[in-house]
Amino acid sequence: MNAAILWSIRVSNPVYHITPFTLLDYPDKTACIVWFAGCNMRCRYCYNVDIVRGKGKMSYDEVLAFLDKRRGLLDAVVLSGGECLMHAHIETFIREIRQRNMLVKIDTNGSNPKALARLIGEGLVDYVALDFKALEDRFYDITQSDLFRPFEKSLELLIASPAVRFEVRTTYHSSLMDEAYIKKMAAYLKEKGYQGTYYLQQFFNDTETLDKMENDYCRLKSQQFEEAAVQMAIRN
Repeated sequence: MNAAILWSIRVSNPVYHITPFTLLDYPDKTACIVWFAGCNMRCRYCYNVDIVRGKGKMSYDEVLAFLDKRRGLLDAVVLSGGECLMHAHIETFIREIRQRNMLVKIDTNGSNPKALARLIGEGLVDYVALDFKALEDRFYDITQSDLFRPFEKSLELLIASPAVRFEVRTTYHSSLMDEAYIKKMAAYLKEKGYQGTYYLQQFFNDTETLDKMENDYCRLKSQQFEEAAVQMAIRN
């Protein structure tokens, strides 16, 4: 690795912290989660307040040292945040993970389709979870960003990349969207050619959020979406 790049990686501290073990975040695999600091969206329901607003505490080298101690115990590394594709040298970092024979999953808001395309083109990503915040008409209200078009390009890219396993997911809060609106989002995915499962994630109550959202006791049921345009599932 180029010495100048390695020095930059060491001093940039892009990572907020690591969840050392999870059986939930990469399907059927043991994994850790690397939480990247910073995000280019400010989703009203976001509960990772410290991660989104905070500064990184760990360098890439420190994360790699952690992974070296977990060889044989972890199948995969989940890169989450925040938004991991915002960060410099992410491709170099993933190559280092690959050298440790670990799978790579990326959790992304889809705002950087060029970076995502490079990773897919180089065969550096195995699984992607793409956050579908809203349709274009409500995208800014929910995310405080004008990044719907980049999200759309990322969705189109993933649909056109059969070698990469991916899912689409939406966080639900009843003050931001209702059943009819979610069905419109499902219809949009169908129109784009999405053939996977569309996951709805219930809002986490009793947590601090960026917009100080109130608890939401309106819980979705799978029966509500049996006739949706695409297959749907609910995660509690």
